[in-house]
Amino acid sequence: MPPKDVFTKAREFERLEQLRAAQQIGAVPYFHVLEGPTLPVVEMEGRRRIMLGSNNYLGLTGDERVKQGARDALDRYGTGLTGSRFLNGTIDLHVELERELADWFGTEDALVFTTGHQANLGALGTILGPEDTVIADSGDHASILDGCLLSQAKLRAFRHNRLDLLEKRLQAAQEDGGGVLVVVDGVYSMEGDVAPLPEIIPLCKRYGARLMVDEAHGFGVLGARGAGACELFGVEADVDLRMATFSKSLASCGGVIAGSSEVIDYLRIAARPFIFTASGVPAAVGATLAAVRICRSDEGQQLFARVLENAAYLRRGLAELGFWVLPPAHMADGTEIVTPVVPVVVGDDWKAVFLWKALYEAGVFVNVAIHPAVPPAGALLRTSVMATHDQAVLDEALAVFELAKRNFEAEHGPLPTGH
Repeated sequence: MPPKDVFTKAREFERLEQLRAAQQIGAVPYFHVLEGPTLPVVEMEGRRRIMLGSNNYLGLTGDERVKQGARDALDRYGTGLTGSRFLNGTIDLHVELERELADWFGTEDALVFTTGHQANLGALGTILGPEDTVIADSGDHASILDGCLLSQAKLRAFRHNRLDLLEKRLQAAQEDGGGVLVVVDGVYSMEGDVAPLPEIIPLCKRYGARLMVDEAHGFGVLGARGAGACELFGVEADVDLRMATFSKSLASCGGVIAGSSEVIDYLRIAARPFIFTASGVPAAVGATLAAVRICRSDEGQQLFARVLENAAYLRRGLAELGFWVLPPAHMADGTEIVTPVVPVVVGDDWKAVFLWKALYEAGVFVNVAIHPAVPPAGALLRTSVMATHDQAVLDEALAVFELAKRNFEAEHGPLPTGH
């Protein structure tokens, strides 16, 4: 028998038929081309569209100070560093950035990676080994899963935010024989909800597990300093490792792991995704450093407040229109926890795509999440806001949502309400 062609899966993957059908009717919601900067209103494929599908939470991609930081780094260091951080690719901007990020996080040290994906891959793939156990929330970002798989540690997943199941996994891990690490997102990228860290931490302590929190969608947004969900809940001292990305609030590209000096020093000389990846381009590092300094100034707190005000406004508006908007979590005192991510649950994959198409054609861009990015029958439209959105633009978007809903339901039947 001849060997099976490894390219067979490209011709037979389970979503191929669905993809081709969507292509035929112009309903593929991915890879649409921007023709200018990611601002509250963008030019995309020849039309003005309201951008409700970006992670530019503070609106800093258009800030002149951030762009100047990129220009200055480009002028001083050129277009690229042509080598890894480990060899010839470290510049003084990296050192300054790591120092500022560690201070912002309140940790002993920090290590900057070229991408956020590599930060999770490098940390988890290096710290964990085949003798260890990693316990992950089912809603964790794909880069966390990839890092767990790279490590070859025993993976014990638990259903999203189910603390009873987390405890069962911690109990089972006592028999595994190695170290135990729990990994959760601070803010979950699709649902926009938060990890219940005040309840997770006592469980980790009870069973002797370390805790890592991915703050990609909370850093630069939550907490008085903008340091993320750990700060919001007042548990920073109880979290062993924290990760963040630069491609959300910090308006650039890259990632960071922050924690104790001994762990960061170990990653610096042992993390393969760090050692064997070219350093991020100088312009990205310069832009990130400028964005960090804006966030840590008095202006930062105004931006943090504004993006959350916009998110709350959009959430209320969508709920009033009858969309199924996932409810926010609450602090122990009952205070509502608002994040920039406002998901609209649709349920069926095709209905989510058709509703996306109606919005897109009417001038609003949102993201679509279908299985396996979300559970089966859990398709949703992921909307997100920026601090730089104004109420007039959000009202215009809500009017488009109202019209799209009315037209959609006339043709396809009612959307789910969540009641």
